[in-house]
Amino acid sequence: MYQNKLPRYIDFPEPIPQNDNAVLVTVKAVAIKHLDKAQAAGRHYSSEADTMNGKVPGGDGVCLLADGTRVYGMGISGMLAEKATIHKSRIVPIPDGVSDATAAALPNAVFGAAMGLKFKANIRPGDVVLINGATGFTGRVAVQLAKYYGAKKVIATGRNVQSLQDVLRLGADEIISVDDEQFAQKLQYIHATTPIDITLDYLWGSTAEIILASLKGDGSFTNFTRYVSVGSMAGDTLQLSSAILRSVNLQLTGSGLGAWSKAEVQELFVDILPEMFQLAAEGKLTVETKDVALCNIADIWATDAQGGERLVVII
Repeated sequence: MYQNKLPRYIDFPEPIPQNDNAVLVTVKAVAIKHLDKAQAAGRHYSSEADTMNGKVPGGDGVCLLADGTRVYGMGISGMLAEKATIHKSRIVPIPDGVSDATAAALPNAVFGAAMGLKFKANIRPGDVVLINGATGFTGRVAVQLAKYYGAKKVIATGRNVQSLQDVLRLGADEIISVDDEQFAQKLQYIHATTPIDITLDYLWGSTAEIILASLKGDGSFTNFTRYVSVGSMAGDTLQLSSAILRSVNLQLTGSGLGAWSKAEVQELFVDILPEMFQLAAEGKLTVETKDVALCNIADIWATDAQGGERLVVII
């Protein structure tokens, strides 16, 4: 239970399905994501207004239906509990060969990678893709999915030197540290030699300013670049020169809750997530998790997993 910004492990009434689209499930694993923490603290734009009476956090997870079928589900009640209610229309079966931890951790990263690449950037085979913030959990998944969707070249940026080496092994073709003094010059060179078709940005802030400035044209014809904002780990705002927008064939958009159509979300659950789970079962899509027990939630809530891992609560 989360109340007044302090998580506590306590007894809580078992949730009751309120309509025909709700089903009671036994929860097996729940990933702790930046989204969950921001929503619980009231910092996310989708946060509920009243959390003073406390609530169970966790928006999704791996659970068992009454007949024992293992599924991924979107919570109606909070998922960080032994029992929860989920949407019948937001259920995806999990194939054998995918652990509870992986199945719990993967979907949010798919939301943050596949939805931007497929629907906002309209990725095509042969595209050159820049992933800004590729060393995080979702960024690592984005590197793999960009390649899976046919990217000719994937450029990955990040701060952690070891993590940048890791994304090379995941399929990135080139890496650049955002702390590199020549960050801007390297981006300009890359864009001049292999024009960037898509930027998937998990950092925003000053790094986005540098990337957008590197795209600035000189009045001649420019490459069509689709820039998709997914996160803001480096800052929520930036300064953007209107000259950049006027000098570049640029599509600037965002990907997140509220930015997707009903048809796109339907495709996510019917086609995309089942495909991603199958890739994971076949070892073609990999993630790293750090597993913790629900009873330790108060101790680990504020912890950030290191090296691109995702914290997963095993219940």
